[in-house]
Amino acid sequence: MFLGTHTPRLDEKGRLILPAKFREELSEGLVLTRGQERCIYVFSMSEFERVHEQMRAAPISSRQARDYNRIFLSGASDEVPDKQGRITIPPALRTYAGLDRDLAVIGAGSRAEIWAAEAWESYLTEKETAFSETDEDAFPGII
Repeated sequence: MFLGTHTPRLDEKGRLILPAKFREELSEGLVLTRGQERCIYVFSMSEFERVHEQMRAAPISSRQARDYNRIFLSGASDEVPDKQGRITIPPALRTYAGLDRDLAVIGAGSRAEIWAAEAWESYLTEKETAFSETDEDAFPGII
């Protein structure tokens, strides 16, 4: 499970050192792809395969499912971290997420997300009120 917020920096070659807590799960390989809200989703290979199987179950007759699959999969890149735990984020994904030097890498349970640091702070500020107002209807039995 991916948890927490980490603040690594992107180097001049577009590489990111994965947070130490995430390295073991991602050491055999991972998939980067476009995430919603202009971030990059980071999946372990096994989790990406599970997500892909769920996507395949959507009817091909659904325009929304076809559109989502195209955007999600066309931006995907499989990567294997080097010995230092670094991965290269492809230029197209860096542009999509507006990544510069300062990043926020957050744990989102079954995946990690890579955000431009300023975008993450803006998102967090915007959503914190809604978070505090979440009632039990959203997550029965948890809140």
